Amino acid sequence: MPDLEICEINLLRGPNVWANYPVLEAWVDLGGLNDASSDELPGFNERLKSWLPGLIEHRCSVGERGGFFQRLDRGTYPAHILEHVTLELQTLAGHHLGFGKARATPVAGIYKVVVRYLDEVLVVACLRGARELLLAAYCGEPFDVAAEVARLRAIALRSALGPSTMAIVNAARDRGIAWRRVREGISLVQLGHGAQQRRVWTAETDRSGAISEYIAHDKDLTRMLLRQAGVPVPLGRKVDDPDDAWDAAESMDTPVVVKPLDANHGRGVFINLVSETQVRNSFGYALEEGGGVVVEKFVPGSDHRLLVVGSEMVAASKGYPAVVVGDGSHSIRKLVISQLHTSVQTGRLDECPWSKIDAADWETAVLLDLEDQGFSLDSVPRDGERVMVARFSTWCIDVTDDVHPSIRAHAVTAASVAGLDICGVDVLCRDISLPLEQQEGAIVELNASPNLLMFLQPAMGVVRPVGEAIIDMLFPDGRDGRIPTIGVTGSIGKTTTIRLLARLLQLEGTCLGVASSDGIRIGQRVSDAGDGDRLAGAHGILLHPWTQVAICEAGAEHILSDGLGFDRVSVGVVLNVGSTHLGHAHIETLDEMSVAKRCIVDVVLPTGTAVLNADDLLVAAMADKCKGAVMFFTCDPNNQVAVTKRAAGGRVVVLQDGVIYLTEGTDQRPLCPLAEVAMPEGGERHAVPILAAVAAAWAHGLSEARIAEGLVLPSDLAPLRP
Repeated sequence: MPDLEICEINLLRGPNVWANYPVLEAWVDLGGLNDASSDELPGFNERLKSWLPGLIEHRCSVGERGGFFQRLDRGTYPAHILEHVTLELQTLAGHHLGFGKARATPVAGIYKVVVRYLDEVLVVACLRGARELLLAAYCGEPFDVAAEVARLRAIALRSALGPSTMAIVNAARDRGIAWRRVREGISLVQLGHGAQQRRVWTAETDRSGAISEYIAHDKDLTRMLLRQAGVPVPLGRKVDDPDDAWDAAESMDTPVVVKPLDANHGRGVFINLVSETQVRNSFGYALEEGGGVVVEKFVPGSDHRLLVVGSEMVAASKGYPAVVVGDGSHSIRKLVISQLHTSVQTGRLDECPWSKIDAADWETAVLLDLEDQGFSLDSVPRDGERVMVARFSTWCIDVTDDVHPSIRAHAVTAASVAGLDICGVDVLCRDISLPLEQQEGAIVELNASPNLLMFLQPAMGVVRPVGEAIIDMLFPDGRDGRIPTIGVTGSIGKTTTIRLLARLLQLEGTCLGVASSDGIRIGQRVSDAGDGDRLAGAHGILLHPWTQVAICEAGAEHILSDGLGFDRVSVGVVLNVGSTHLGHAHIETLDEMSVAKRCIVDVVLPTGTAVLNADDLLVAAMADKCKGAVMFFTCDPNNQVAVTKRAAGGRVVVLQDGVIYLTEGTDQRPLCPLAEVAMPEGGERHAVPILAAVAAAWAHGLSEARIAEGLVLPSDLAPLRP
């Protein structure tokens, strides 16, 4: 079998030399396949195209549909093909992403293969699956693509963010709000940074209190509170045993509903019960599903789920029971498989609006519903006969525009009574366009962390922007959840620059978070937990709820191996590009190293500023890549880059005759003699870090008087590490 060895996998979790979003970078040794061109391998292209027909959608460098197929036919090489196959496997697993690259390294036969990803576990699995598929294609061996795709989809279901969380994340991304999954494997997401952050876990926010969740969980307590608030609810009460259940049913007249006190997804719910035997038998089954049992007056009508976000009802869905239609020859068990399991609307409850009905695992309530209709799982309905097989495995249509204003108001009141800022409100009524009071309708349950998919993928009707509604509630008035963030990189002088800059910004009186090679500091609290200049250091201070302003060091080696620890900066500082770390990650030239350093400039916000060393030609050239403003600093008042900038009215920090000047156009104001700057402990009096710190503080918005004051004050910011 030919070689195709994956030597190293780097997950670049932040902006990086390839893109401003997370990518996987794999170092691949092609070995004997190094010179294997796809147009010279009999049957290879045909096998690949038949196994992965979706590759026709890959435009590649050709720029049109079928572009990658054209490249295959003309002849392309394994690293490039591995990139596209990995992307296609991600697509088949449900993650539709289009960015990838394949580049040679200075080492013969070693290539870097780069693909964008959303989930770390999935992308690594796709890369390894792509390797196995390609080896089979090269060797002319069979490969079970369907089994591989099923395996990858299972990984995506276990590992990736669920659809409810992704709807919120996508809405945040569209608003320019930073987001980060706090830990792989769970759906806890941080939105924004520091003191401005919010957090969500599926459709639940950091303001969803335990008391509110308990209220929604306890159906008896929910009903009592809503009734007191004037919200229509069914008669009902908690019952202790089968005798008590029948007493309750008699007191409110049948038909009634028997259900668990605290179950969800319709488990253990028995409806429209009229006889004593039905009520008594249902008690035990309901008790198995929860911590108690409730008996309620049956409310006729259809199931509706209303979504309340903040103080507004933003979406509504009407559910229909799952039904199979007999053909006169197949059992209900087989009809479920043939008619319901194949529907695009079926699947796991958290991924599809109609949860898959598995006849091997049906609940007692469902079996009794079949029995009431005169059927069992093995019954064969007549041709055309409709059989309800699940009341709560619902096929949903959008009815948002039909909801009566009074029902909207009741739903908002109900969510408010429970204290839930995101709430699924279950309503039973015949006609959602009429007041509940006119039709014996009622609100029957409240749901914390409701499933959003029925509103995102309705079987019929309008898709509702529920993720956007949640983001608008969390970040009103166009807020983006960001805090001022300053990134500093360079080959020499980063730590001294950050120490001096931190001292200057402390004069603002805000809580300053600093992550550098000194360590991590939040306000006056010092942590020595690892190197602060790594990605985790920046993540730490941006995660901390006290941080109001962040300063983050970014060394080239960590940019190359991890990416930046932040997605955007308000001020990006580049000191210099030197030979330090050449050879790391196959970076051999200063031009290549400058691309790594430039990552900080690439992520400067349009409202932000890049602070660049005009005396370093590689750094000065980064100005063209900045989306925001550019401020230079220089030790040479005649530096042509600085002179040109000033002539255009721009800002430059200049060292002239031993004095630091702030210049803006033709205006030039002395700030402080360089010799009078009180250096932070452990910092040498080099001009570049001092000028960079002054320029960064000025770009941040610190007044000239504060900057001058801070430069001469004795340092009270000791090194983070003794």
